[in-house]
Amino acid sequence: MISKPVSLISRRAILAGGTGLALATALAGCGKGGDDGALVLGDQAGLLQAKLKAAGLLDNLPFPHSWANFGGAAPLFEAIAAGAVDTGPAGDTPTIMAASQQVPIRIIAAARSGGGNLALLVPANSPIQTVQELRGRSVIVSSARGSIAHHLLLAALREVGVAPAEVKMGFMLPNDAAAAFEGGNVEAWATFGIYQAVAEERGARVLRNGIGISSGIGLITASVKTLASQAKRASLTVFLERLATANRWVLANLDAYAAIYAQKTGVPLEVAQLVTRREDPRLQAADAGIAAELQKVADDFAAEGVLPAPVNIAALIEPGLFKG
Repeated sequence: MISKPVSLISRRAILAGGTGLALATALAGCGKGGDDGALVLGDQAGLLQAKLKAAGLLDNLPFPHSWANFGGAAPLFEAIAAGAVDTGPAGDTPTIMAASQQVPIRIIAAARSGGGNLALLVPANSPIQTVQELRGRSVIVSSARGSIAHHLLLAALREVGVAPAEVKMGFMLPNDAAAAFEGGNVEAWATFGIYQAVAEERGARVLRNGIGISSGIGLITASVKTLASQAKRASLTVFLERLATANRWVLANLDAYAAIYAQKTGVPLEVAQLVTRREDPRLQAADAGIAAELQKVADDFAAEGVLPAPVNIAALIEPGLFKG
């Protein structure tokens, strides 16, 4: 089938920027016409594409498709809201925030990790040694209010008795934040994934990671409009099954996957190994247990005053597309 791939994130792209809404919109326009089940597949930092490539499952997806790569969940959901992307991966809290902002999405699959793939970082030479010492300091969060990094920061502060109002909190997309951190312009940075791993390899210190704080739940969502098409639903089912197969291959071949991830994204092998070993990408159905855990996260965020409106997680679950 025809595929129109978008270049994956490179080392330069991590610091300078990534694919955005404009390109995704152009890609969506390429598929207009009859309902042939074509999908614009959203990705973050090239992670899904790297898994499929590593498992030998990227190049022969049996439906028309294109890829749009994003540096964070916020621009991905912006593209979904604009109708430019059909589906994409995100963490628990940005998905909850998007739903609270009335982005028309449904949760179609889930996966878990241990929480080590997000962290509060400080530069190697920083005098800050503990989370308590962030009181009165400036902390940059990637990428937006409601992100997994925002949830980590709020919970880590609460854990040690520091009120969020006692911290000077700002929000930046990961690429921009990485450049500011690298340039010595950020006192502390709440971040995740590949951006976290790059910073750690360059000497950043971890004040607190997400273990014991984050639910570790990652989600695949799709737009309500996409799910209204039977042809697109069929394509999504095939895509999720293919991704699940790729994830099983990844778990059995971590070293090979890390090498391919490094090649596809342009990051050093050591960074790729950090990212991939912190994952547990086994895809599963978004069931009642997942919904209950997500509801607790949503309720906690609502209690912090972060969400613009309450979120009913059970109403977001789209059953039947993927059974795990």
